[in-house]
Amino acid sequence: MGPSRDAMLPAYRVLDLTDDRGDLAGYLLAQLGADVVAVEPLEGQRSRRLGPFLKDREGDDSSVGHRAYNAGKRSVVVEGQAELEMLAADADVLIECGAFPVDLARLRELNPALITVSISAFGQTGPKAGWAATDLIIGAAAGVIALTGDADRAPIRVGVSQTWRFAATDAACAALLALWERHQSGRGQHADISAQQSYVCATQYQCMAALVGREPSQRIAGGLRIGGLTVRVVYPCSDGHVSVGFLTGPLFGAYAERMFAWIHEEGCCSKELAEAKWTAMGLLSDDPEVLRLVREGDEAIARFCATRSKAVLLQGSIDRRLLFAPIMTPRDLLALEHLAVREWWRETDGLRCAGPFVRAEASPLQAGGHAPRLGETALEELRAAGAERPSLPPVTATEDLPLAGLKVIDLTWVFAGPATTRVLADFGATVVHIESQHRPDTIRGATPHIGEPGNPENSLCWHSLNAGKLGFTLNLANPLSRDVFLDLVKWADVVVESFSPGAMDRLGIGYSTLRAVNPRIIMLSSSLMGQNGPMSKFAGFGMSAAAIAGFYSLAGWPDQGPSGPYGAYTDYPSPRFAVAALMGALERRRRTGEGQYLDFAQLEGAVQLIAPELLDASANNVEPELRGNQDPTMAPHGVYPVVGDDQWVAIACETDAHWAMLAKALGRDDLSGLGVDARLARRAELDEVIASWSGEREGEAVESELQALSVPAHRVQYAGDVVADPQLKHREHFTQVPHPLHGKTWAERSPIRLSRTPGSPKWAGPTFGEHMQQVLELLGYDDERTAELVAAGALE
Repeated sequence: MGPSRDAMLPAYRVLDLTDDRGDLAGYLLAQLGADVVAVEPLEGQRSRRLGPFLKDREGDDSSVGHRAYNAGKRSVVVEGQAELEMLAADADVLIECGAFPVDLARLRELNPALITVSISAFGQTGPKAGWAATDLIIGAAAGVIALTGDADRAPIRVGVSQTWRFAATDAACAALLALWERHQSGRGQHADISAQQSYVCATQYQCMAALVGREPSQRIAGGLRIGGLTVRVVYPCSDGHVSVGFLTGPLFGAYAERMFAWIHEEGCCSKELAEAKWTAMGLLSDDPEVLRLVREGDEAIARFCATRSKAVLLQGSIDRRLLFAPIMTPRDLLALEHLAVREWWRETDGLRCAGPFVRAEASPLQAGGHAPRLGETALEELRAAGAERPSLPPVTATEDLPLAGLKVIDLTWVFAGPATTRVLADFGATVVHIESQHRPDTIRGATPHIGEPGNPENSLCWHSLNAGKLGFTLNLANPLSRDVFLDLVKWADVVVESFSPGAMDRLGIGYSTLRAVNPRIIMLSSSLMGQNGPMSKFAGFGMSAAAIAGFYSLAGWPDQGPSGPYGAYTDYPSPRFAVAALMGALERRRRTGEGQYLDFAQLEGAVQLIAPELLDASANNVEPELRGNQDPTMAPHGVYPVVGDDQWVAIACETDAHWAMLAKALGRDDLSGLGVDARLARRAELDEVIASWSGEREGEAVESELQALSVPAHRVQYAGDVVADPQLKHREHFTQVPHPLHGKTWAERSPIRLSRTPGSPKWAGPTFGEHMQQVLELLGYDDERTAELVAAGALE
């Protein structure tokens, strides 16, 4: 099957040498229209042999994981470097994860325009580059597991692989950025993707608290603990569980005020709670009166939810702009009316498969389809067909960043949207971030802070999310501001906005208006549920979307309710999908001269990370089980105590060899011959043996001893451990950037590492209107025009 000529990337051939540790990257590029060829050894990639299987029939073509992430690709079998060299000679991108040996330097030597991307647990250089790892181990190293689960039990992971899938989305973006840069230089380059670094984003900047002496969030099942506040997120309802966003302060307080007004109307809380000024209460408050109100509010929410269904709470949330979100399973998602109305699902062989990660108006994505049979495309057929290579400029010595010259208007706020445009700024785009002092970005109030909390210029989240952007204040409610904005549109290539659906049209600056001003403009609208459908008006944050998208149903202990992943989970992968969509649209515009509109729904992007679980639910009608840290195919696989208060080590045996070496370390040679089926049957017994052994040892000692034996192991890292991690220091993940008030502050680097043109944050998220004069100069405004706008209050 060849790529569609209407697709975003029809001219590119991608060689996909990955297995389950990276096959999502090639799948995303295939959705964008690239010709993606799964290059496999004679026995096929290991993902073909990983369960679950369609109708429980094991076989090369029955693995739901393989089917989900290899749809739309071709498969060719290679037997060595020589055959791979023939394929690479006509390729544009090669993605690998260590599934089988490959000499990347040699391939780039033979094809200097080739872009190579490597996905690994910790990156290709640094003190942990060769460490053995699985999803569990990477989650422990990234600091994410430390934030997930019950405080009185071992930390837990999301119950299905996430770290490799996060890394795969970064790999896809890296390939697209390098392809774009190649149009300037004529040269390929290498991208080094660390899954650990990719997954650190799922701590929502809480690790940076350790850099400024602040207390980071702590784990609590189905909630979080911040300072003196312990806040529940998950509540039982009459037919399951719901996620409820209940926090104080400027970011969440208005939602709390509307919520308690409704609960009071229904007779389930006091008038005091209904009239409380939750917005004015500090998020880190230790005020006994605030703590009392929060406790009473929690009890009122619990009473209210207990007698109401998920459907009632969801509709109330939509109607009243609240933060009630039903905790859905993959099977619930299959029946969700909203996705049906948006005609999102794709069907293959009578099974529902995850649809496209973005809705592209002019070039619809090619999600779904068949996964290839092993070797169904002959090597000779590929060589004969070749790839329609795009014309490249003469090779130059330019070291300009990939997006140098790209001009972006940023109308986003909070997390997912700003993180999208932050990637563009890192890699050279000029990004003008627009906000108004009349409606400041609520992430300015988010923890952690440098300096005193409450100052809108002190949030490290703001500093990092908006690093490298130009700060411009523009009051879009002022009639004069519309002309200023449209002048910016004439200047720009891309507009990214995250207002509520329809808001841009109501302001008179919707896509049709922008296109009339600049036919080449690309506009991406980012929202939780998309621009149409019965849930399009659902207001909330990534925490709510994570509940609806099925992630909460995958994390927790079997004897407790769902605990969910930490924080606004869908906000973390969403920027990767949005960046991929924008880069695809830019590629198409380069070819056709046309802009287009992109409707990005966080729900539809994030569920790409559980596409195998959706296919399993469709094929086998199964529901996920809460299982703590147990894994269906690996044993032992868990988080075990070590010396110290709340100190743990993650250990996973993915192979019989891992287990044999672990048994040796345990001094239990009598158990070393157990195969995986026997270990799965006896995992409770084995867990006790390991816990008894590890509980008498320091975590670092256990980690070192087992890694020396090539057993996947890593301490569960808390915020202080993460910022001190020698591997992350080697990759300079936490970096200082200039700030006009603080001198220097902190930002997290992008996990996308390009060898020739690495991107990085240039300065901290701007203060209010920090770059006002610079932006006005971009527009060519003289002093008289500027004075007029200032006098009218448009630039506030």
